[in-house]
Amino acid sequence: MSAIPDYPPGRGLLKGKNVLVTAAAGTGIGFATAKRCLEEGARVFVSDVHERRLGEAAERLRTIVPDGVASQVCDVTREEDVRALVAAAIAAHGRIDVLVNNAGLGGSAAVVEMTDEQWHKVLDVSLTSVFRMTRAVLPHMYAGGGGAIVNNASVLGWRAQALQSHYAAAKAGVMAFTRCSAIEAAEHGVRINAVAPSIAMHAFLNRVTSDDLLTELKRREAFGRTAETWEVANVIVFLASDLAGYMTGEVVSVSSQHA
Repeated sequence: MSAIPDYPPGRGLLKGKNVLVTAAAGTGIGFATAKRCLEEGARVFVSDVHERRLGEAAERLRTIVPDGVASQVCDVTREEDVRALVAAAIAAHGRIDVLVNNAGLGGSAAVVEMTDEQWHKVLDVSLTSVFRMTRAVLPHMYAGGGGAIVNNASVLGWRAQALQSHYAAAKAGVMAFTRCSAIEAAEHGVRINAVAPSIAMHAFLNRVTSDDLLTELKRREAFGRTAETWEVANVIVFLASDLAGYMTGEVVSVSSQHA
């Protein structure tokens, strides 16, 4: 197993930018992304459906930049919540330069046993929310002359895994939505890209995934370990930054998984 690299210092990649991150509570990729954005000079607005955990996350982020963090509870499956979130982010920071669509929902179910409710819930949170948030933010980015959107997909949008048909279908949809919406947004100076992580370890994933499956998933990775959430966040920051200025409609794999 390869060693985890040192945590990188900020380099001002998002200096002066205003970033909105969905599903940023807890210990996952969303929180790591918000933290890295702050460290790269951005102001962040974070949201999540879990009010208590969101408040705790915002307080942790304020230890980095006390006046650089705002938050609001949002259920991304509710259109009225999405519209209110976008309005609040603009009211707090004046504009949205970067949107990170991180909200997602997993779960395991065999196709023959999967209910309509299970199917629709995973697609609503993991795919339709990306559409809702993008639809709400794009007019403001168009009016402002530009911006960047980064969607969180998954390698399962490309690769097969048993019991993950609903999640894989949603993430493949995120990839297709990223490509098509990017073509529409390009003429307005807005870039839309996605990351496709294989597996990033955090406390919640550890609770809902069996030890046997985690061992197997680690075995598939060339580095013999899961990614750190901040390693995925680094790629999100890159795609949000001006360094990726000629990239749009791309899905970047954040994985050491064997083909």
